[in-house]
Amino acid sequence: MHTRRYVIRTGEDVGRTIAEARLQRGLTQEQLSTNSRVDRSYLARLEAGHTVQQVERVLDLLRELGVELHATQDG
Repeated sequence: MHTRRYVIRTGEDVGRTIAEARLQRGLTQEQLSTNSRVDRSYLARLEAGHTVQQVERVLDLLRELGVELHATQDG
């Protein structure tokens, strides 16, 4: 499978990245929420960029610490 790099600088980027990766894998929000045990309505808000306050704070902390996040795909 083709590996795509996602740049995440804001909380909105997190939601956009989740949506793109989910669609690229041909999953519905319902399928992803079931597989990941995340409520579908929360996932929808996250993808829409509405539930990002905590994510923004975490990203700020990681940036301050010089930590880079790298997602990997198992399998």
